[in-house]
Amino acid sequence: MNFTAQEIANIIKGTIVGNPNLEVDSVAKIENGSFGNLCFLANEKYKKHIYTTNASIIIINKSLILEKEVRATLIKVDDAYSSFSQLLDVYNNMKFDKVGISKKTDVSDLSTIGKDAYIGSFSTVSERVKIGKNVKIHGNCYIGENVFIGDNTIIFPNVSIYHNCIIGENNILHSGVVVGSDGFGFAPNNNKFKKISQIGNVEIADNVEIGANTTIDRATMGTTKIGKGVKLDNLIQIGHNVEIGENTVIAAQAVIAGSSKIGKNCMIGGQVAVSGHLRIADEVKVAGQSGIASNITKKGAVLQGPMAFNIKDFQRSYIIFKKLPKIYKTLNLIKSEFDE
Repeated sequence: MNFTAQEIANIIKGTIVGNPNLEVDSVAKIENGSFGNLCFLANEKYKKHIYTTNASIIIINKSLILEKEVRATLIKVDDAYSSFSQLLDVYNNMKFDKVGISKKTDVSDLSTIGKDAYIGSFSTVSERVKIGKNVKIHGNCYIGENVFIGDNTIIFPNVSIYHNCIIGENNILHSGVVVGSDGFGFAPNNNKFKKISQIGNVEIADNVEIGANTTIDRATMGTTKIGKGVKLDNLIQIGHNVEIGENTVIAAQAVIAGSSKIGKNCMIGGQVAVSGHLRIADEVKVAGQSGIASNITKKGAVLQGPMAFNIKDFQRSYIIFKKLPKIYKTLNLIKSEFDE
């Protein structure tokens, strides 16, 4: 997909220095740029490459001062990084702007499909599903009965959304996501475990992004809730009846056990484990590979550790922990001298 410098400048409201008709068909890092590439320069640490790159067009900050002539056509903007990001969004939207229903799909006549929606090959849309405007459902997806999908949501291949679940607007679900699978509910009975039926659902608010192979369990009763603006990385497990507050971000391989409630604007690192039935306050930050086994009631707390506690206390403790062999040896010497 080709763009001219003028078309790019119109999108990002930039000023052209050079040839407005020059075309690009791909993007690259400025240090690796070649003819036909679009690059950007936001960090002055890479400024030296602007004089040597073979890229055709470079987006730069208006504030950037150039000491030498540059071969490439320049587009000057207030913030090169955000402008480049905006351009990538436009390109991405155009790339995935498919419309229509593949002949190789199974769509129930009892379902409603919004204007400009797309459903790819080998996908199944079950009975009484409501799909909003401009929704993009790629190939090999399964949409269960009574599911609602809001406007402008993108669902990549191999996603499964079980019955009765609600997906808001402007969401992105990456490949392998499972929404509404059964929660881990079993009751012990004579040294055996009897399955507890999971009859609730999952509700995902607007502007949520869910990474590849992340699973969100349906509630035993009631609803598992993912708040507005939440971002979930790949390979995350969200248990039944969990509630995650608005704008919270969770990194890969984290596990949130059933019925825990996480506040708004929290940041949870990779491989964090949160026990069930806990409450985590707003704006809490948890470092990677930490374990949360009790309620976190202090807003804005920063935690780290296998049994996570205050991050500064953990770091002080870790310094001592590394010295334990030496301390142990010293104590044995003192004990031997005392015994003598």
